[in-house]
Amino acid sequence: MSTPLSATPRPPRSRRASVPRQNNTRQILDAAEKVFAARGLSGTRVSDIAAASNLPKANIHYYFRTKEDLYRATLQRLLEDWLGDASKWLSAERSPREGLEGFIRSKMAFSRLRPEASRLFAHEILSGGHHVHGFLVDTLRRHVERRRDVFAAWHAAGLIRAVDPTHFLFCLWAMTQAYADMAVQMAAVLDRPGLAAGDFQAGFQTIVQLATSILPDPAPPSAPPAMPAGPARRRAAGAA
Repeated sequence: MSTPLSATPRPPRSRRASVPRQNNTRQILDAAEKVFAARGLSGTRVSDIAAASNLPKANIHYYFRTKEDLYRATLQRLLEDWLGDASKWLSAERSPREGLEGFIRSKMAFSRLRPEASRLFAHEILSGGHHVHGFLVDTLRRHVERRRDVFAAWHAAGLIRAVDPTHFLFCLWAMTQAYADMAVQMAAVLDRPGLAAGDFQAGFQTIVQLATSILPDPAPPSAPPAMPAGPARRRAAGAA
């Protein structure tokens, strides 16, 4: 007997079993992101993350053998999210303006919605980056090389001015991540308890204005045709 189109087939057991696993893993990583950002690796206990995730400590060890494994997984998820956004937006299939605006918007949204993740990464880098060194010199380096190719293609097509793509990316990273890493300083200068949505919007617009300075100036409007000189001009005036 055929299955009605309105019915949802029951997923295979292996697939059904993977859904709780994915949910639990996400729940653990979400909690770990906040706890590690607040206390650092050395100041965090697995029981702290268990309490924050509302899961038994045994569940944490079921998915992550050690605290260090969980720490590295938390950082890896963050980096993969960042690189995924860059790959989506900084693409030769997009115009430079569309790509830059989309990338900056996604980075600013990340700083607003997941500031702890950005601060966790900043803390890891300031501590020497030992837990992400392999990722930085391999995956991140190759990712940046691919983005360099995108900027080279844009420049070859006359769509952007000459710019060092790597250092341009460094600037974009710094400007967008500052709205998470330096949020306390910014809020103090703005005389408010924390950054508001309007601050992130103002930051987005400012960074876009700076970043799109690499776009070429628009072509000047065409000049109207000049009046003919000499006898032809007099004939035209007489006809009028």
